[in-house]
Amino acid sequence: MKVCIIGAGSIGGYIGARLAAAGRCQVSAVARGATLAALRHHGWRLRQGDQLTQAPVHAASESPGDLGVQDLVVIAVKGPALTAVASGIAPLLGPGTRVLPAMNGVPWWFCQGVPGFGEQALASVDPGGVIAAAVALERVIGCVVHVATSTPEPGLVLHKMGQGLIIGEARGGQSADVQAVADLFTHAGFEVKHSADVRHDIWYKLWGNLTMNPVSAITGATIDRLLADPLVRGFCSAAMAEAAMVGERIGCAIPQRPEDRHAITSQLGAFKTSMLQDVEAGRPIELDGIVTVVHEIARRVGVATPSIDAVLGLTRLFARVHGLYPEAAA
Repeated sequence: MKVCIIGAGSIGGYIGARLAAAGRCQVSAVARGATLAALRHHGWRLRQGDQLTQAPVHAASESPGDLGVQDLVVIAVKGPALTAVASGIAPLLGPGTRVLPAMNGVPWWFCQGVPGFGEQALASVDPGGVIAAAVALERVIGCVVHVATSTPEPGLVLHKMGQGLIIGEARGGQSADVQAVADLFTHAGFEVKHSADVRHDIWYKLWGNLTMNPVSAITGATIDRLLADPLVRGFCSAAMAEAAMVGERIGCAIPQRPEDRHAITSQLGAFKTSMLQDVEAGRPIELDGIVTVVHEIARRVGVATPSIDAVLGLTRLFARVHGLYPEAAA
């Protein structure tokens, strides 16, 4: 199997290194700058505790056209970069190529085929439908990543915790294609669930990230401090209750209370969310895929979301002031 990783950062680098070390597929990468140079010089590198795993990269380039048609394309870039990725992905796609976005938040295809949405892409995460036009829904394998990693230097991934992947057909159900990908990842050491309803799995993860990510970003607080403050915890619970109501309208009902999820999240302790890490590093934040998209869906299904709206407005303004989110169009 030919596998290409687009975006060899912390998650993409982790997936690439594990797959390459397992030896069942040729793993190439679309990368740039210092990361591309590191891949060409060192190959894939993954540090887990005191153990360093290295494996050769089959090919690495800035240009997808240099790599040819793949069997599986894993997209592991930040949300703001996805439109540009979609615009250049065509050389990697053959008739049977599957595309697996290993990204945070709600993906562009999430409401395609959902009653009331038709085949329309979500404008907040796919303005103008560029991504949907480039990657047909039939190619997509939905994915939820339960892994914590970082990149202390370009091309080197540090694994902190977790090795869970949930994958499934974007339209629901199970298939031989997805099972083959699940087997590939399982052989590489991941804990894989082949889900018949990956949309629900995506919404469930979002249900927690919706508040923890942006509130940590604007306060600078780790998870333990957020949940220890009763006023902040209560505000997050209110936003989660709104998101649960939205989920019910789109076939993604949440069977838990916010407090149940807080109990799970609290096990992370003094953990920095990905959005807080982006703020500290001066990188653009993934606000649209985690919060703006929920605001958009809520408007479409007629659910009032005052707490989510407050999270969106405050975080967007914070990010604009700090140059981490685009200013409003004139």
